[in-house]
Amino acid sequence: MLNLFSFGFAEQPDNSGFYISKIDDKIFERIKGKSYKDNCPLSLDDLRYVHVLHKDFNGDTQEGELICNAYIAADLTDIFMKLYNAGYQIEKIRLVDEYNVDDESSMRDNNSSCFNFRFISHTKVISKHGLGLAVDINTLYNPYTKVVDGKRILEPATAGAYVDRSKNFPHKIDTKDLCYKLFTEHGFEWGGSWKSAKDYQHFEVPDSIAAKLYPLNKK
Repeated sequence: MLNLFSFGFAEQPDNSGFYISKIDDKIFERIKGKSYKDNCPLSLDDLRYVHVLHKDFNGDTQEGELICNAYIAADLTDIFMKLYNAGYQIEKIRLVDEYNVDDESSMRDNNSSCFNFRFISHTKVISKHGLGLAVDINTLYNPYTKVVDGKRILEPATAGAYVDRSKNFPHKIDTKDLCYKLFTEHGFEWGGSWKSAKDYQHFEVPDSIAAKLYPLNKK
């Protein structure tokens, strides 16, 4: 078991549609055995449910929901509130559980999400998404990509039209984008700045902070 923390954030009811709550029995039933898998060592006290509003691609107001680590819950609420007030368009913000926790399906549907417990491939290290410390935004338009042995890896596989970041197209996250600015102002790192791979949809808590929160979860 990891040496986990109980963060003790107060619940923040907000009639405007932005609020944070603990993982109650009703929410837990939605994620149990899915994003919160049976081998997940995180306590439910480490997680929070975050309800937000967002503008879809038609400019209409929609409700969104995320599960995240308690450490970033207040940050996410502030970020998504500012994105909403600025009219920033995010097509969907749904729990990955609605996609049977299949990341590829979620990304192909351009869904933005956070928590999904899993280990980094071929390791016993929990990923940042597995800790609820990473968020993916407008995933189809901002894919993960890497070249291995001359072959391009692309996630989602349907995002080929959006790999060339020199092109202009809607919903592209770059360093001029409001989403980038807000997440980085809150101390997140952007996967689009990585060297060996690019993850344009991805914002995460730095390794140094994650290591302090979960010191036994070492690479």
